[in-house]
Amino acid sequence: MNTVPMRRGRIAIAVLCSLPLSVCAPAWAVPPGDYGPPITQCSITDPEIDEVSGLVALTSGEMLLVEDSAPEPRPGATSVLMYRLDSMCAVQDGVVEFDQDPRDIEDLAFQDSTVWFADIGDNSQTRPNVALISAGYDAAAPQGQAGAPLVFRLAYPDGPHDAEALLLAPDGIPYIVTKELSGRSGVYRPAGPLDPSAEVAMEKVAELEFAMTGTPGGPVGRAGQLLVTGGTVAADHSHIALRTYTDAYVWTLAGNDVARALQSDPIAVIALPDAPQGEAISFAPDSRSLLVGSEGVNSVITAVPATSPPEQTQTDTAGRADPGAGTASADRAAPDSASSEVTAGLIAVAMVAVVAGATWLARRIRRNSSPR
Repeated sequence: MNTVPMRRGRIAIAVLCSLPLSVCAPAWAVPPGDYGPPITQCSITDPEIDEVSGLVALTSGEMLLVEDSAPEPRPGATSVLMYRLDSMCAVQDGVVEFDQDPRDIEDLAFQDSTVWFADIGDNSQTRPNVALISAGYDAAAPQGQAGAPLVFRLAYPDGPHDAEALLLAPDGIPYIVTKELSGRSGVYRPAGPLDPSAEVAMEKVAELEFAMTGTPGGPVGRAGQLLVTGGTVAADHSHIALRTYTDAYVWTLAGNDVARALQSDPIAVIALPDAPQGEAISFAPDSRSLLVGSEGVNSVITAVPATSPPEQTQTDTAGRADPGAGTASADRAAPDSASSEVTAGLIAVAMVAVVAGATWLARRIRRNSSPR
């Protein structure tokens, strides 16, 4: 029997499975790990909060929220607005206002009595630089002691990118995780100290790819399974997490090396409940459980409870590149929400191609096994 057609068929399927959208199998075959089913913690009923893009859970159980750019109830606002909520989503003492006009705030971090606003959104990918805005904030004072903001301008080494995720390492170095039409998200950090008086160049220190998980949700169909929309570092610095519109990914963190942590396999991949536009994620006060939120009126804060004590930090694995030496890859990530129709089309084409290839292979096998 001639086996060449079968071999060619296998090659064709292998080529199709290597498509950048990873339609054949998830890159990370990881269970939810030591996490229980997501549960609703509370709903935000304040009508002024309708575009939650950044979330931080304080050790007190309260939460800090920031919205995507200027919120709709205050069109034309030229300041950063941050809300403080109790554990049941009730707003505490109104809004905290910082006198700085942002372009597109997409994430929030809090460390060492300082809040960090990630002004990194760039759907059209035209910004010459992005910004991090920091300000002192006394978490022990419900409404106050907010310091004057500082603005740090950062420039990518390879042109503009859209991004929605900020990871603030324990040593204070910020990492930005981008969204890319190629299906691969870059991880960038400043190449030198932050300087409010000068633009600082960034360097690319890792590259991630996110596969289709099959989890429904989000505003852009199945493409939302690939789009990185938020990031967080645990208060005890033991874990880091990224989220898409549909899923949360958790890694252990050793020391300050965020890039190296992201190059290992995640310890958990968690399917999140369907939400209109899920962009916010934070570790809960226990530094293991997760809280997630979405844009939209009456947005729900969802808790993902950890069901076991923290495990030992993962040791280094063989073959990891030095994150400071350039790009290294782990496992799969995502197109841009600004081109969701294109992305969805590419996914559909790829799926059709896989089915067609499999059908062709089956026909060739039947033909070769038939009597002649």
